[in-house]
Amino acid sequence: MWQDPVVSETRALRDDYARQFNYDIEAMCRDLLAQQASHPARVVSFLPRKPAVGAAAPQKVTSVDRQATQETACALSQTSSAT
Repeated sequence: MWQDPVVSETRALRDDYARQFNYDIEAMCRDLLAQQASHPARVVSFLPRKPAVGAAAPQKVTSVDRQATQETACALSQTSSAT
């Protein structure tokens, strides 16, 4: 069976890293979080997006709207199953 050398190398590196922590996932997560905290410039964060000019404001869905939608869906499913 053919093996991809990149995949093999990645798996070997992953196994080496896990072996350092005796395959303890919680210890690995703590280490990764510590590494992330020590390099805050490398963490990606996005500013909140501003709505586009002229974009419609989101409308609040009420329970009446939900009921009407459910009734319409039921009526459509009954119509399609009757044919």
